[in-house]
Amino acid sequence: MSLAPSVAVPRAGFNLLPLYIGLFCLLWSFAFVAGKVGVTDCPPLILLTARFSLAGVLILGITALRGEAWSSLTWRDAGIFAILGVANNALYLGLGYTGLQTVSAGLGGLIVSANPVFTAVLAALFLGEALTWRKVAGLLLGISGVAFIVWHRMSVGTDSFHGILFTLASLASIVVGTILFKVLAPKGSLWVGNGVQNLAAGVVLLPFAFTLSSLSDIVPSARLAGAFAFLVLGGSILAYLLWFHLLKVCGATAASAYHFLMPPLGMLFAFLVLGEHVELRDLLGIVPVALGIYLVTRPAAAAGQSRASVLMKSESKL
Repeated sequence: MSLAPSVAVPRAGFNLLPLYIGLFCLLWSFAFVAGKVGVTDCPPLILLTARFSLAGVLILGITALRGEAWSSLTWRDAGIFAILGVANNALYLGLGYTGLQTVSAGLGGLIVSANPVFTAVLAALFLGEALTWRKVAGLLLGISGVAFIVWHRMSVGTDSFHGILFTLASLASIVVGTILFKVLAPKGSLWVGNGVQNLAAGVVLLPFAFTLSSLSDIVPSARLAGAFAFLVLGGSILAYLLWFHLLKVCGATAASAYHFLMPPLGMLFAFLVLGEHVELRDLLGIVPVALGIYLVTRPAAAAGQSRASVLMKSESKL
């Protein structure tokens, strides 16, 4: 009896996209806790200047050691990444960390995590992305949930109005930075671009850091060292690389998929690590925010299938 020759059946590749999104959400959420720990023992602008400068040197140094070509990153692209570094790093975290001095890590994470809701509106105005009824409903839910928690926290005196204003300004910066990335559309290596972005942020913050604070204000501690290491390696390098990869392969709104996980994750990490008190009203406020982000980032069925196929093809490029 003859046996038919075996035919190799191609195996379906493992879809890494959910892993990328999940890891990004964990890193991004925990960064607020690490930031709160950091600003407790170090002035925020000094902490950020050191963080961005070291991250930039590490990224570009690794690039040079590996002998990677820089030719794909033109001067225009380098300039765009420097602009993004000001918006997405210097302004976003400079304002956010200043707010963290008088705002809880849970509330800070909640406010900033609502960025997909506001990004959807600007994406409709400047990028031509459709502003559907679902996105409008998500916007209203997100605003109402954030306003509810902010009002409650201010009424009981756990978070200051001054710090909340800084956090809201931080939110505006990351929303603008997200839109700028899609409008300016830098080419070339995201890895090298992230290095340029971090160095630009460190240079911009340097004069402000040492004008508004002093090295004598730093309290050396093991927790400060741990927080700083996480912020450099997990926050400035890995999380931002994942974020810009998602932005590049998705629409500006769809790139924020699963951000609805971040408000509860942020408050959970703040409770576990910092012992921040979470009341029932906080949990009730998280629900409309998470639902609003979900509605904003949830693609239509047809678009979702098309985008999924594009993402599966491009995920290997990271």
